[in-house]
Amino acid sequence: MFRTNRRKNDRLDFTIAGAQKSGTTALHHFLSRHPDISMGDQQEMHFFDNDEIFAESIDYELLHQHYPPAGGPTNLGQARAGRPRFLSPTAGQAVAGDCTPIYLYWKPAMERIWKYNPQIKLIILLRNPAERAFAHWNMQRFKGREPLDFLDALKAEKKRAEEAAPLQSRRYSYVDRGFYVEQLERVFKFFPRDQVKISKAEEFRRNNQQTLDSVFRFLGVRPIAIRQNKDRNVVPYEREMTRQERQYLSEILAGQIEKIEQLLGWSCADWKNSGG
Repeated sequence: MFRTNRRKNDRLDFTIAGAQKSGTTALHHFLSRHPDISMGDQQEMHFFDNDEIFAESIDYELLHQHYPPAGGPTNLGQARAGRPRFLSPTAGQAVAGDCTPIYLYWKPAMERIWKYNPQIKLIILLRNPAERAFAHWNMQRFKGREPLDFLDALKAEKKRAEEAAPLQSRRYSYVDRGFYVEQLERVFKFFPRDQVKISKAEEFRRNNQQTLDSVFRFLGVRPIAIRQNKDRNVVPYEREMTRQERQYLSEILAGQIEKIEQLLGWSCADWKNSGG
């Protein structure tokens, strides 16, 4: 049964929690086009990974102010004053969500999300961790943040992580973000599996509408056809991954991929065959 009434919850209903460079931007785009879903006024709210917010008394209005108040913009002042607020910008919107991929990786985030709303649903896309790492490095190069070549950056990652401690490295966590098992175990520590939808990024790309339909059903809204007219958040690659780099990653990630297969009941032969 799909939700058709205006939402009554005073908390977000779901979050796209990761993984980075796994199609989350495209998924955010498609969900934001559904008439029954509100995704707020920006992608990546970065609320539950903001350690400063959680160092003191937590003000959830810092998150909620990004969502249209009941009745439209005229109630925005009431919303920011802490009175009943975001429901939907149009009648009929049933659920509200966020898309911040680092939540899967950021260690304190899952507990913070659980304390905020234990009934919240989580959507997670996982990509071949070797391909994800290369895409992450390429993005950092494109933004002028990474002076090292890919293999050198992989070998320097442990030292960089130590320099970032006790926090995790946001910029240089190429391999570490692909250690999905530890991250999913944190998810399942707080949330039952029926509140978590995990899909392969490669399947999302191959069978776009089928994956979207399953996400819509998971959120309790009616499936609708959404035509993809272009890829989202595409960063041009400066080169392809070399055989040496693939082999290096394969040796690091082989055991991790096998554990993912066991944890999720997946076949990840495509990840293994690609050298990742």
